Amino acid sequence: MVYNVGIDEKGGALRMAEYRDRGDRRAGRSENESNQAVNKGRVTRGGQRGNTDRTATGSRRGSSARRSGSRSRRRRLQRRRMVVSALIEILILVLLAGAFCWNRGLGAKVSGFLGRFDGPPVKELDVTGVNSSNVVLMDVKSGRVIGDLNGEERIYPASMTKIMTAIVALEAFSDLDSEITLSDDIFYALDGQDATQAGFRPGESVRVRDLVYGAMLPSGAECCLALADAVSGSEEAFAQRMNQKAKSIGMKESHFMDCTGLHDPEHYSTAYDIALLLKYALHNDTFRDVIESHFHSTPATNVHPDGITYYSTMFKNMSDTTVTGGEILGGKTGYTSEAGHCLASFAQIYDREYILVTAGAPADATGVPHLLDAKTIYNRLGEAVAAKQ
Repeated sequence: MVYNVGIDEKGGALRMAEYRDRGDRRAGRSENESNQAVNKGRVTRGGQRGNTDRTATGSRRGSSARRSGSRSRRRRLQRRRMVVSALIEILILVLLAGAFCWNRGLGAKVSGFLGRFDGPPVKELDVTGVNSSNVVLMDVKSGRVIGDLNGEERIYPASMTKIMTAIVALEAFSDLDSEITLSDDIFYALDGQDATQAGFRPGESVRVRDLVYGAMLPSGAECCLALADAVSGSEEAFAQRMNQKAKSIGMKESHFMDCTGLHDPEHYSTAYDIALLLKYALHNDTFRDVIESHFHSTPATNVHPDGITYYSTMFKNMSDTTVTGGEILGGKTGYTSEAGHCLASFAQIYDREYILVTAGAPADATGVPHLLDAKTIYNRLGEAVAAKQ
């Protein structure tokens, strides 16, 4: 019995030791599992912190990239606006320059170039059988001469000279409402010259535009001299300027000695050159307004409180301006005993403009042979154009 108990006790002790060993191992495994869990949690939290840090860093980088892209877009937009603004400014400057130059010869050059491609309906017209010894009929748009009688022969232009005086003055002044005071010297120079005057007096202050009207309509010599003095300081210097303008227009056979057209053997032109001059001048809007006017009234001056009204020497002697297919629109007359009766005019016939220059017409009973010649030739032209239609 004792033997059995001993065995049992010994076995029980062994089992107890085994149980303790198993418990220790389980406890160790639990502790290891716990430690692993802790370590895993630390790793997980560290990974989360790493992911958070990386996300934050990426977010900062993305925000920085977005800000950089926004600044880049703003810079591009600003550059585009600057380019557009610069282009608009350039366009405005070009338009202003074009407007300024149009009445100073650019219009004539552009029109002359384009007109080459649009010839007149009548290519040639007989202009003989008239009072004038020199005749040129020109189509304005193309510049083509369609009627010629001694058109290249030297003539004395008389007061047709004032077309040049007017256009040079108009191109010289930027403010046509500025005033010029007529000096005593102007009237001393004209004394005894038998020159036509508009009616102004020494010491009178007159607007530039009124002087231009005065030179063109009543053919006022005092207006021409006042303009010449104001532009160039003297008539001689102004005549040099007139010759420079003639050269630029292409008036190869012309030479000017004065601004009035008073006779001088070295003051000459041709009917063709005067036609070129009128064609050029008509591209100036103010000049066209002047030469188409039948009369003009000035405002009050320091000498004439009611102003002065003067009349066109052409229109006052031409009661009827109508011609076949149109009408005579304007013109500048001239006369000296050496030049005879002269006329530089233009007309619209069947919606097209023509220039007619006649010179060398002797005086007759009517006193207006140059005006009769103009009516005769324009009527011939109208009939010829009608026959083509």
